[in-house]
Amino acid sequence: MKKITLVLFALLLGLNIHAQSQRGRTNNIPQTNREPTDSEIEKREREMEERKEEYINNFISTLEGDEFQKHITKQTIVSFFDAKLAILKIKYEHYLDRKAAIEHLEKTHFTELKELISESDMTKITEMIKGEFNEKEVVKKKKEKRKKKKRKKNKD
Repeated sequence: MKKITLVLFALLLGLNIHAQSQRGRTNNIPQTNREPTDSEIEKREREMEERKEEYINNFISTLEGDEFQKHITKQTIVSFFDAKLAILKIKYEHYLDRKAAIEHLEKTHFTELKELISESDMTKITEMIKGEFNEKEVVKKKKEKRKKKKRKKNKD
């Protein structure tokens, strides 16, 4: 009787282990560890550039000022992002060095622009640099404006 109980216990335990290992094998999707191709890299860079342009254009639409000021501001913001990306690509010995370089860039990059634009626009730029710019609100307002224009057209 003890032998039968022991065999049944071992059999149930073995079946349980076998079932769990089978389940683990069926859900595993093989992971491919390959380098991205040149076309994938170019596509990703193109998408990032388009997204950066869209983000900057949405931000520029919130600023007050004439087209010349907006154009100069856009160029300065683009150069800021490029400089920040260059800093992030450089290998520093310590993260504090990188942080100090980015803070220096944030403080000095827009000094010439301060003379050209209003204070409210400059505060918006500093908020955008710190990451406090909410692009979703701008996109939402643009959609509402388009809907209002469409409704006016349909009424006329």
